[in-house]
Amino acid sequence: MEISNGAGNRFFARWTAFSYQKAIWVIVLAVVIAGFSVLYTVNNLGVHTDTTDMLSEDVPFRINHKRYKEAFPQYEDALLLVVDAPAPELAHAAAKRLTLYLQNDKDHFYEASYLSGDPFFEQNGLLYKNISELENITDQLAAAQPLIARLAENLTLKTFVSVLTEAVDEITQGRNLELDGVFNGMSATLDARLTGIPRALSWQILLDGERQTGLYQELVLTRPKHDYAQLFAAERSLNAVREAALSIGLTQDAPEQLRITGEAALAYDELHSAMRGAQDAGMLALALVVVVLLIALRTAGAIITVMLSLVLGLILTAAFATFAVGHLNLISIAFAVLYIGLGVDYAIHFLLRHEEIRRTGAPVIQTLPMAGSDIGRALTICAVTTAIGFYAFIPTSYDGVAELGIISGSGMIISLLVTLTIVPALQRFFPIQPIKPLISVRPLHTALEWPIHARKSVYILTVLAVLLSVFALPKIRFDYNLLNLNDPRAESVMTFRDLLENAEDSPWHIIALADSRNETEQLVQQLSELPEVDKVISILDFVPDDQEEKLHLIEEMAMTLGPISFTSTTQERIDVDLQRAALLNLQSALTRFLDEQLAHTSAHAAKNLHASILGLQQQLDALNENVAREKLLSAIEQDLLHLLPVSIHRLQLALNASPFTLQDIPESVKLHWLSGNGVYRIAVYPAENINDNDALKRFVRAVQHITPGATGVPVISLEAGKAVVDAFIHAFSLAFIGVVVALLILLRNIKSAVLVLVPLLLAALFTGAVTVLLGLPFNFANVIALPLILGIGIDCSVHMVHRSRNNGEAYENLLYTSTARAIFYSALTTMAGFGSLIFSHHQGTASMGLLLLVGVVLTLVCVLVILPVLLHAADNKRTV
Repeated sequence: MEISNGAGNRFFARWTAFSYQKAIWVIVLAVVIAGFSVLYTVNNLGVHTDTTDMLSEDVPFRINHKRYKEAFPQYEDALLLVVDAPAPELAHAAAKRLTLYLQNDKDHFYEASYLSGDPFFEQNGLLYKNISELENITDQLAAAQPLIARLAENLTLKTFVSVLTEAVDEITQGRNLELDGVFNGMSATLDARLTGIPRALSWQILLDGERQTGLYQELVLTRPKHDYAQLFAAERSLNAVREAALSIGLTQDAPEQLRITGEAALAYDELHSAMRGAQDAGMLALALVVVVLLIALRTAGAIITVMLSLVLGLILTAAFATFAVGHLNLISIAFAVLYIGLGVDYAIHFLLRHEEIRRTGAPVIQTLPMAGSDIGRALTICAVTTAIGFYAFIPTSYDGVAELGIISGSGMIISLLVTLTIVPALQRFFPIQPIKPLISVRPLHTALEWPIHARKSVYILTVLAVLLSVFALPKIRFDYNLLNLNDPRAESVMTFRDLLENAEDSPWHIIALADSRNETEQLVQQLSELPEVDKVISILDFVPDDQEEKLHLIEEMAMTLGPISFTSTTQERIDVDLQRAALLNLQSALTRFLDEQLAHTSAHAAKNLHASILGLQQQLDALNENVAREKLLSAIEQDLLHLLPVSIHRLQLALNASPFTLQDIPESVKLHWLSGNGVYRIAVYPAENINDNDALKRFVRAVQHITPGATGVPVISLEAGKAVVDAFIHAFSLAFIGVVVALLILLRNIKSAVLVLVPLLLAALFTGAVTVLLGLPFNFANVIALPLILGIGIDCSVHMVHRSRNNGEAYENLLYTSTARAIFYSALTTMAGFGSLIFSHHQGTASMGLLLLVGVVLTLVCVLVILPVLLHAADNKRTV
């Protein structure tokens, strides 16, 4: 084989020959440049993990959100702390302790607030209940007052059981007493202790006339101090919250438990799961890539050549990123992944082409320039077209992808320079040897030759696949739900989803802003009428209606309760016999009641309590030691009674309620709904579950129709997704035009340019259809897989067309050349590298790995099956 007389071919031949002849100096210079690049990158490259900075500040929804953050900074990058407890009194007390602790920690937090624990709400909380609820509390309090009064004098299990026994006797004799709540509460508390999952009796729930079930939650909002110069910006504040929890007794064994969610925690867990997933996948990918390289190149020297050129290219690309951009974001940090997927291909193509030429037996000094002459132009076309594909993202409004485009596009040019310089130099020390196939080639040849013998079948199958894909295209969707990117097992994600389903004050709502009270009233009225809206809350809702009537009921409660105060008692040793006798008396009273009043409305609750006491007596009989019996009875006494003083104290505070107006609301409450510069905050809650994308769109668009300046997580998710989709459509339009122009200039042949583009377009079309078939929507993470698929498709097509058109390879020979082998092995390294991402816990990363795997497989099919048939047809027309 001789070197072509073309100027370009001679240029590449001389380039590779020079690198080979001056190998030592080239390698020394590369090492020096790499060393300086590493030092420069380590000392100057920053990392920005604030996801909002990845979209242009000029995008309307970012302008709206910026106004919101300026008016209410306490909601910016906040942590939402969820305190769970089996009784509301416990949750309330723990939340107050935690809030106070965090308010004093000025090193890690700007502020912390617990609105339900604010003195204003503790005093006036009853005014926010409706009339029927207050009447019910009044009735329950009247029924429980004798019991409470007796217990205030002697807070013991014996007193509690004795009073309850007297009450049972009275209803047996016909007195009308409401004891269902007490019966059910005591029964559930006893059963919980006997089953090994103790739960304190909530007297607050008892007096509200409700049944104590599940866990009760309180929410604490805190604004942490983040350091965005660090990769994990929220790590210090998250650790501070957990240390605070331990300091106030929220341990793993405590009845109160703390869970952390909110914007900052979700971002932290997402980054952490993505990094952990990338690390685990990286180890698997490295092993798989090495295996592929061993199969493809067969020698350690060739593998070392590929890996050294890859590492050098990465180092130089990172240095360029430091110089040109100065930082990485959560998207541009993927440049390394993209570079590995594409950059390794250039070295594989070069080495396998050189290996093919070396089979003639000529020395390296002759074969290497031939390889450079033959492959250099194809690699240049690949690098230029792929770079254009990446550079097309620069003018978009998606700054995160624009920066990725700058870095990765330039990385392709760097990879080309490294391949044409370092790989020939390393051939001086690790010359590649002719490679013998690992397996018999006959079955492989048979498979490769099938398309040429069944061209009509290939055409028919391709047309059918195109038609089906076109039919599926309208069903392609984009998942706007940011939660679906994260690890579903992460604490922040599980907690957030729990709040979405169970909390009245869901964290996923839209925020509307108003500049006056009149505008607020108007917006609240208009938004409340929307069928997509469940409720609308503003500061105006903090002034309850019917205050005068409610205050009369509260006064009645105060008179019913009376001046109750609990005397301090010292812990005395439990008299087991005395306590058991009292329990037996209550059991006997319940038996008489059930015998005489079986149709009574309280009979069912009394039957349950009777069974619970019987179970307790059996448990006491099963204990051999008196000390163990004392311990069990003491624990039951604690479960039943230790929250009573707390509940009565909170009730007494609430009985001091007084009428108030909007002006009387304290600043600690008002600042969450009315900013210092007069901006009103309005919370709009959805009527549907907006985890569904269609419901999310309906909700957001309906609210935006009334107030276009609305913001909040639903708006940001939808608008950010729309911005990303628009950015990629814009970028791919520019990329397609740029690639077409570049191919026409570099190939200087319209037919060749069309042949390069056809497999690329088919692979893109088929990939979109398969996402519909697999139920794999595009999202904020996997959408960056598209540039990689674009780059792989262009590279594969260019190499095949270049080999066919420039070297005159016939179809029968084309698929047996080093070009086809290089395409195949390059695709395998990419599939091995990115397919391993499927196993990541981060769902966005896993979906990206799956999308890449699908795209690469389809690209390989289009290039190795469909394209050769098209090339054969084109060659036949040319010879006719």
